[in-house]
Amino acid sequence: MTTEKLDVLIVGAGLSGIGAAVHLTKRSPGKSYAIVEARERLGGTWDLFRYPGIRSDSDMYTLGYNFKPWTSRQAIADGPNIMEYLHETVAEYDVESKIRFERKVVSASWSSDTAEWLVSLAHGDGGSSQIRCNFLFMCSGYYSYDEVHDPHFEGRDDFEGEIVHPQFWPENLDYADKKVVVIGSGATAVTVVPAMAETAAHVTMLQRSPSYVASRPGEDKFALALRKFLPSKAAYLITRWRNVLFQLFTFNLARKKPKMVRKKLLDMVREELGPDYDMTHFKPRYNPWDERLCAVPDSDLFNVIKSGQASVVTDHIDRFVKDGILLKSGETLEADIIVTATGLKLSTGGSAIFDVDGETVNFGETVNYKGVMFSGVPNLGMTMGYTNSSWTLKADLTSEYLCRVINVMERKGYDSATPTLPADGSMELEPLLDFKSGYVRRAISDLPKQGQKKPWRLNQNYPKDIINLRHRTIEDGTLVFAKAKNPDPVSNMSSDAETVAA
Repeated sequence: MTTEKLDVLIVGAGLSGIGAAVHLTKRSPGKSYAIVEARERLGGTWDLFRYPGIRSDSDMYTLGYNFKPWTSRQAIADGPNIMEYLHETVAEYDVESKIRFERKVVSASWSSDTAEWLVSLAHGDGGSSQIRCNFLFMCSGYYSYDEVHDPHFEGRDDFEGEIVHPQFWPENLDYADKKVVVIGSGATAVTVVPAMAETAAHVTMLQRSPSYVASRPGEDKFALALRKFLPSKAAYLITRWRNVLFQLFTFNLARKKPKMVRKKLLDMVREELGPDYDMTHFKPRYNPWDERLCAVPDSDLFNVIKSGQASVVTDHIDRFVKDGILLKSGETLEADIIVTATGLKLSTGGSAIFDVDGETVNFGETVNYKGVMFSGVPNLGMTMGYTNSSWTLKADLTSEYLCRVINVMERKGYDSATPTLPADGSMELEPLLDFKSGYVRRAISDLPKQGQKKPWRLNQNYPKDIINLRHRTIEDGTLVFAKAKNPDPVSNMSSDAETVAA
């Protein structure tokens, strides 16, 4: 087995990993790096999900990278457009030559003696390899690609039609002129329903409880107007900040005045569907932004409901039957196809096993440091996007911060950087996310914790994180730097690191 030696190993060739590679080449030039990707193609989420209508639920002026303007007319972009953007980025910055496809991280072991991670990889063809690196950057997202939240439904085997989950959408699924029931009310369901309704006989969105939904334009007229008068980078920056501040304003307003924001959101739905529509189906039991708000581009969901192509049913499932779903109310929803848009399964660090000097790392027992690193775990960064704003806003800042850490280590001759909790153990801990979505509640015990004050507090605030990650000192006394205890001359990282035999 050969062991490759690198300065930085990036895990995941999706939106975060590609961005991390570009930031590394721009901000820490000369550092050797590679990206390992478990799948055979780049793109992560945007290549994995193939369900009808797949699109962003954030505007692309904030979901796009801070170094590459989004130039398509679409503000809420579909999957193919996002993939095109990623391929453009990869080509522009020569990233693809650094990607090792079909390489899944099985384990990662840190040695304080050599100040290196030893990362074991399983290959798609059944082979294996190892990579030694000084810094490990996890950009593999927050959910499992292999498992989903798929609750048990009584009578599932009795149903004579097809059952599909959006994460594992079958190629060439024929739903034309079929009766479809989509179970769920989140962003995926809100996307799938109008897309399938274009050709299906009828689509029913079956929800146990409603979510907040709001229509927004598919194109941003403000952004398009700016492009006529300003260079693309300037127009992009202005639009980006306008949208960031609006997102932050609405989120904070929802937290401070939830009743007012709730009324506004429900009034908007009422305006879309008309005075006679039963608003029971769009009145959530929770406050706005306790869960993520679902975007409806150009009113597409509301349009198919008004046209009769789709409908919403709020009820509980009793069991599946041969021709559909029997509800607790006694009604049967007939279906040829059932789509279980029942949610994701969160996973910190994927399925890999991590250890530090032989001690297994349980991320649920660690404490988040600046939303980037973890207590007691050296030279490991992880992209964790915002729950109340676009993922890439935080991904960009995370990459910038880790480049700053790497540069300080090189400049001052350090080999490791470890977030270290106060020795007196006085800090009170609480869950990492104050979010009531089912996928968060199901995984909360496995997620890292957070403290009640900086730098152990997770910000859900982009402007604050700009100060925190881009401008505050790296050497804050909490991030403890050290040199390798017993450095192996072959292992010392340098700008001309090369592959060596194990």
